[in-house]
Amino acid sequence: MAYVRFDLAVTFSYTLSNIIIMKKKDIYTLGILIILTIATARFSNNSVSSKYIIFIVLGLSITKFLLVAFNFMELKKANSFWKIVLVSYLVIFSTIIFIVNT
Repeated sequence: MAYVRFDLAVTFSYTLSNIIIMKKKDIYTLGILIILTIATARFSNNSVSSKYIIFIVLGLSITKFLLVAFNFMELKKANSFWKIVLVSYLVIFSTIIFIVNT
């Protein structure tokens, strides 16, 4: 006798209902993230390699990371220590990446 599992249908409907219930601010943030991802892909596929393209791609990536951290992970409500640590990490990491690639 074969048993059929319906876990996939439950997971899919749960994800679909979460998207429908999302707040307007979250939908706008998701749209901005999609636009920034497309822009990052367009800049990274540019045949001219210069330090300005690296700077633009790093800037877009940092912007996306901060949008996700503050809006979807609710870092806005976190302690100031975690906000400072996150921004400091991003500055140090992006500076190292920029220096190594130029």
